Amino acid sequence: MTQPLNIGMIGYGFMGRAHTNGYKRVNDFFDVPYRPVLKAACGRDAEKVKAFADNWGYESIEVDWRKLIARDDIDAVDICTPNNLHKEIAIACAEAGKIILCEKPLAMNAAEGEEMCQAVEKAGVDNIVWYNYRRVPAVTLAKNIIASGNLGRIFHYRANFLQDWTIDDNLPQGGAALWRLDAAAAGSGVTGDLLAHCIDTALWLNGSIENVTAMTETFVKERMHNLTGKVQKVSIDDACTFMCRFENGSLGLFESTRYARGHKALYTFEINGEHASIKWDLHDLHRLEYFDHRLEGDMRGWRSIHVSDGDHPYMGNWWVPGLQIGYEHSFVHQVKDFLESLGTDQPAGPTFRDALETQRVCDAVLASAKSLQWTNV
Repeated sequence: MTQPLNIGMIGYGFMGRAHTNGYKRVNDFFDVPYRPVLKAACGRDAEKVKAFADNWGYESIEVDWRKLIARDDIDAVDICTPNNLHKEIAIACAEAGKIILCEKPLAMNAAEGEEMCQAVEKAGVDNIVWYNYRRVPAVTLAKNIIASGNLGRIFHYRANFLQDWTIDDNLPQGGAALWRLDAAAAGSGVTGDLLAHCIDTALWLNGSIENVTAMTETFVKERMHNLTGKVQKVSIDDACTFMCRFENGSLGLFESTRYARGHKALYTFEINGEHASIKWDLHDLHRLEYFDHRLEGDMRGWRSIHVSDGDHPYMGNWWVPGLQIGYEHSFVHQVKDFLESLGTDQPAGPTFRDALETQRVCDAVLASAKSLQWTNV
């Protein structure tokens, strides 16, 4: 029998909507042991959070996250706040015995992330971090192909995540909409925002990273701050490129920027192995490109796998073969996997501890860019 799971959402921006959509749709398509109940939404602006709650179907609102956590009718807390609030809220949730779903990156840095891990492990509460790209069916299929050994020994992993939305010298930093440009709220720029996704996927697909060498650039050095009205130094990275060595001996190349004109969200990865290669593109997210050298010469070449068949990951619960799904479904899949894992000894990843590994790589990347030296993770 499906049991209710009362959700308390802290934050109501873009990710708050994406997560909520996952809660609302999961039971329509998947047979899971819990039914998310949109119990309360929380935000500092009462009028805005009330509008969000009314639109998405939350039963009530709070303007103080501490009051939301203290409520007996809240089973799980979803943290969709700026990064600098993750640690305090997550630790309070753990101490209150709440299930925790936290937006990525886990924290401002690995030291904060370690405190969060210790808190949830001490409390024994279920936890997960929203690295949703793992749940795109084509990406999950890539994981399965690698696990099968079909690629053989891995030689190369390369990924990029390109955007262009900050190419404007007059764009301010800070405040509700632009906190990602403020290091005090975000911790870092594209490294924690975009490359963190690439790194999480890489760790999941290809294993741990040993060391990195990186460079970053901040193209606009000063911006007006929305909260103070003063022109202040910009401390986040607008662009980051790094090379790395994985523990399996393969080499990695990663690039991310918000200064790639013409790209809104170009996320790609390619993996080259001894026998075969695979590549994926978020802009064509339902396809996985595959090349197998073991095929006979006249049949050898790249082929496009349309990931929409019932045998493909997650797809048997959606439409008929040939009809693809999209970005928002990755959140439905994450909710599905998490609900199935509750109360079991097999947590759905990435857990806080898993996400801490990504945080450690991000820290090493930023340290390397500062020191201009190879840095161990």
